[in-house]
Amino acid sequence: MTKPLLIEIGVEELPAIPFLKELKNIEKKWLDILEENSLACEFDFFYTPRRLVLWHREFKISQDDKTEEMFGAPIRIAYKDGEPTPAAIGFAKKCGVALEELETKDEKLYFKKEVKGKDSKELLDEMINKFMSKLDFGKSMRWGSRSDSFIRPIRSLCVLLGEELVEAELFGVRSAKTSFPHRMVSYEPFGFDFAGDYFCKLDKNGVVLYPNDRMVKVLNDIKKIEDENNIKVEIDNELLDEVVAITEYPTALLGTFDEEFLELPDEVIIGSMKEHQRYFAVYKDDKLTNKFIVVSNAYTTDFSQIVAGNEKVLRPRLSDGMFFYKNDIKNGLQNEGLKDIVFVDGLGSVYDKSLREVKIAKALASKYDTPKADMLEKAIMIGKADLLSEMVYEFTELQGLMGYYYAVIAGEDENVALSIKEQYLPTGEDSELPSNQFSSVVALSNKLDTLLGLFSVGKIPTGSKDPFALRRAASGIVRIVLNEQISFDITKVFEELSSLYTNLDTKQVEEFFIERLYKIFKVNPSILNAVLLSGDRDILSISKKLDAVTPIVESENYKEISTTFKRVANIVKDIEDWNLSVDSSLFEDEAERSLYDRYNDVVSKEYASIEEELDALFGLKPYLDFFFDNVFVNHEDEKIKTNRKNLIATVYKSFLNIADIKEISV
Repeated sequence: MTKPLLIEIGVEELPAIPFLKELKNIEKKWLDILEENSLACEFDFFYTPRRLVLWHREFKISQDDKTEEMFGAPIRIAYKDGEPTPAAIGFAKKCGVALEELETKDEKLYFKKEVKGKDSKELLDEMINKFMSKLDFGKSMRWGSRSDSFIRPIRSLCVLLGEELVEAELFGVRSAKTSFPHRMVSYEPFGFDFAGDYFCKLDKNGVVLYPNDRMVKVLNDIKKIEDENNIKVEIDNELLDEVVAITEYPTALLGTFDEEFLELPDEVIIGSMKEHQRYFAVYKDDKLTNKFIVVSNAYTTDFSQIVAGNEKVLRPRLSDGMFFYKNDIKNGLQNEGLKDIVFVDGLGSVYDKSLREVKIAKALASKYDTPKADMLEKAIMIGKADLLSEMVYEFTELQGLMGYYYAVIAGEDENVALSIKEQYLPTGEDSELPSNQFSSVVALSNKLDTLLGLFSVGKIPTGSKDPFALRRAASGIVRIVLNEQISFDITKVFEELSSLYTNLDTKQVEEFFIERLYKIFKVNPSILNAVLLSGDRDILSISKKLDAVTPIVESENYKEISTTFKRVANIVKDIEDWNLSVDSSLFEDEAERSLYDRYNDVVSKEYASIEEELDALFGLKPYLDFFFDNVFVNHEDEKIKTNRKNLIATVYKSFLNIADIKEISV
């Protein structure tokens, strides 16, 4: 038998960011507890900033009855000379019965008992308390005289099974058939008799319980504002989730700020509105306007004071930004102050880092024949000067971007200015990449110095810890190289740059980098391993080989193809000297000559791609099969035997230049 179960936990306003981080785990944690108590069922989880609600339409009123079976010691051990041993006595005690009540099964002591399921209402109090203890919002607080803690104080609790109030207590608050309305409706709780009554009264008391309904209301309000004002609102999904989490009755409103602030870069205005005020940016004709969208939590029909209040709050924020902006322009991009900012102990200042990056950039530019390479030093030496600006001090996330704007205003070359903005790219797996080779060289220099420098002073990632984001730096290097389609041999590059650092173990960096390739390239790991065993350490070349080998390995007939070539690999596995020579005068069978002639024909040609070369090499399969069917490799004549092995090894060596195919598993 089932009944509806409603659990509402009333809290003081939950902070949105920590709550949203835990949100994805909440339902799973409650489900785990339901399963532990044999009460698993479908349920919904709803929330507002002041309540957590678990709603079960059909909840078992009790656990299912079950049969428990218990096995004890073997009969030969349980009884000696017809008398019970301590093993038998102990098992009976464990089962809570007399010896005479024990049975035997499979030559062992056995006891079976029927266990009646507990009533759900006897379990719910402990289940709810356990659930709350499992929620992890980061920081928590204590209130009153309590020693336990939660992210915010608990103010109400309702556990309703059908129409029956279940006795429960949470953080000193006892279960009651009450809940709190929207604060602009009343500060006093309202009562209800059953779940349907609860949902109905919440709605009438200014609370939109379902998060999706609140989101739809916000988006509908925004759409109406867009249509009425011929504007376009930028929907930031993270910000949308946040305003949904902090409102019980959301209403989107249009506000205005002074046009003079549009002199600020868009990112400064948007950052001020989003980070500090949770406002959405507004555009017209693809340009940022002096409008904003604020989502109010007020339950009213007159929003004029709310709009005016938000406009008043925004003005000093933008005024501060304008003050910082004009001061920074007046001061210009000066880098002397970078000498006073420590980069990392053992690696000097940020200014010292810039000097190393210049040397790296010049080495790379020479390798790639980078356009305007003579400007790289200027770009890098002023690239981090915005760290000294008032704007970046206030808005750290604008590092690089403000340097770009200040460089443009100062009349710097467009490549120099753009490289300042793009020097930290990519910042993540889905991040944009530098837009040209000049910026790419600047970004590579930044990441290479960070990677090599920190390895040289022992700041090496361990386990899941990577405080300096070196894994991200390695991934960024790979993405830039592949985007620019430039050769980048990690062994050679690390060795060439090693003189810039003291105590740098380039082999250690290389091993770390190779380990990252298994995360970066989304391919069968054995294929990447096979390509790496070719000895290739050029990122671009490795990528091209993976692109060539993967489709062949994933083809339907690869297993048939691989059988032949793995046989080749097994024959030559003991060869140590790969300076191979094949003497055609020692051939005794047409199959040898046929394979030899066809192989020479294949390797004598130039191929437009690795794919074409691989297709030609795999085209040797019928010649190899013909060879294996007709030729005995282990000839009694040692010269002929060696010659035949060398012929097979020569074929294998050509594959090995691309990938060690014997290592590929499917």
